[in-house]
Amino acid sequence: MTGASAGLLPAALAALPATVPVDPDRETAHRWLLEELSRSEYSTAPSLLERLLQWIADLFDGLSLGGGRFPVAFVVVVAVVLVAAIAWWVAGPVRLTRSRHRSAVVLGDDARTAEELRAAADAAAGRGDWSTAVLERFRALVRSLEERVVIDERPGRTAQEAAHDAGSRLRVVAGELHGAAGLFDDVCYGTLPARAEDDQRLRDLDARVRALRPEPLAATSGVAAP
Repeated sequence: MTGASAGLLPAALAALPATVPVDPDRETAHRWLLEELSRSEYSTAPSLLERLLQWIADLFDGLSLGGGRFPVAFVVVVAVVLVAAIAWWVAGPVRLTRSRHRSAVVLGDDARTAEELRAAADAAAGRGDWSTAVLERFRALVRSLEERVVIDERPGRTAQEAAHDAGSRLRVVAGELHGAAGLFDDVCYGTLPARAEDDQRLRDLDARVRALRPEPLAATSGVAAP
C-alpha cells in the first residue's frame, strides 16, 4: 500500500459506523479505500469546460492595450467579427457576379409587347415604384429591339447579352446600353435602389434607340453590304 493510500485509510475507517469492525482483512480494507476515494471531495481534476476556458485565457494572456489587458471575451468577439467580415467581403462579389450572368431580361412566358411593357413601366412610375419602372422600361427597350429585328428573339437572354447584341448594330449608344444593362442587374438583385432619374434615363434611352437606324449586319462583320 502506498503512502497516500495509507494516509487515507484512517479517514475511511473513521467515517464508518461504530458497529462496523475496525480490523478488516486486506480485501475489505481495499474496498473501503476505493469507496472513500470515489467521493466528490477527492476529485481535483479540472473539467473539460474549465480546461477549455483556461486554454483560451492562456492564448490571449499576453495581449494588452494601454497598459490594461483585453478581456478574453472581447478578443474572441473581435476575432469572430473580423473573420465574418472577411468571408462576406470575399463571397459577396463572387455571389453577385454569378447572379448577373443568370439575369434574364424577359422570361420565356412573358409575351407582352414593347408598348405593354412601357405601359407597365409608366404605371409603376406613377405610383412611385421606381424599381419596377426601371425593370419594365429596360424590358420594353429589349422587346422593341426584337420587334424591329435589330436583335433576334431569345428567351432567357441576359441584360448584358442584350446590350452586346444591340450595341453591335447601334454603336452610337453601345456604351449607354451596357450602362442600362448594369442598372437593370443592380436593381433586379436589390444591390441598388432605383430612383426617378434612373427611370428617366431609361425612358430617354428608349426614345433615342427607337429613332436610330441600325447598321446592316454585313457592315458589323467587316463585309461590305451589296
